[in-house]
Amino acid sequence: QVRLVESGGGSVQAGGSLRLSCAGTVYTYSTYYLAWFRQAPGKEREGVAAIRGDGMITVYADSVKGRFTISKDNAKNFLYLQMNSLKPEDTAMYYCAADGRWKLQASTYTYWGQGTQVTVSP
Repeated sequence: QVRLVESGGGSVQAGGSLRLSCAGTVYTYSTYYLAWFRQAPGKEREGVAAIRGDGMITVYADSVKGRFTISKDNAKNFLYLQMNSLKPEDTAMYYCAADGRWKLQASTYTYWGQGTQVTVSP
C-alpha cells in the first residue's frame, strides 16, 4: 500500500528554520518527480519545490528560491524540505507528493501525504 507521511512541521518565528521530512514507500521512476506543495487557508494549493527521481533536476517556486532546498535519500525512501529564513507568508499546510509527471503541476501527481502544518509568526 502506498503511503506518504510528512513530519517536521511546527511553529517558528520569522527568520527561523524548519526541516520537513516525508517518509514513503513509493517507487518513483527516474524521470518522474517528487515534490512539496503547500496550501494556506482560502488559497489554492501551490507547488513549492520538486526533484526528479534521478535527482538531476530541482525546481522551486519563485517565492522560495534561495530559502528552501529539496533533497531526497533513496536508500531511506525519504524526501526533505529544508526551509530557512521563513516568512509569515510561508504559513500553510505542507504536503509531499510522489510519482509526478511534471515538476510543480499538482494534477500530475499520483500520491499525496496528509500534510504537516507550518506556522510562521512575525
